[in-house]
Amino acid sequence: MVRYRAGLQTQERILGATRSLLAEAGLEGITLKGICERAGVLPGSFYNLFETKEEAVVTVVRQALEAVDPDPARHRRDTVEDLAEAYIRFICDEPVLARIYVQLAVAGSAHDHRLRGRILRHHANRLDRFSAGMRRSRPGLDPAEARRRAEFLLAALQGLTIWNVLDPAFDFAAHARDLLASVVGPE
Repeated sequence: MVRYRAGLQTQERILGATRSLLAEAGLEGITLKGICERAGVLPGSFYNLFETKEEAVVTVVRQALEAVDPDPARHRRDTVEDLAEAYIRFICDEPVLARIYVQLAVAGSAHDHRLRGRILRHHANRLDRFSAGMRRSRPGLDPAEARRRAEFLLAALQGLTIWNVLDPAFDFAAHARDLLASVVGPE
């Protein structure tokens, strides 16, 4: 039990170091050596918990996304509006992690098949939740139509996210809410 607790504490130190380094230097400025030094661990301890630096970064981004989850226990109560608002909060409240999320999804997964698989699984999971949320928001909606709308909404939100990363003056939240209203449609 003591070893398990020590492992969890080490993992938290590594993730905390990764978080702070990402905030300070971004994805380009983070190194395994920097993470280990900041966390006060040896590289061997790092590799006991994470296969790569990117895995630690993805874990930090995942935790940030989960922090805004409207239904973390998965009781299936979230509507598509709830899910979209959580995504908006993530993009607006965590701009550094949002930028890193885009970088990992676009550039990182192009060269790393494990990361690509992880990103695709994350997308498939999110699509399932948005589709179910769409049906909760519009109970009479055909399941295939709910899934089509959810796919469109997610693709458009990701496009808006990229634009937001490129242009800090872009009003992501307003555009995302307008998009949501047009995809969900009138009652």
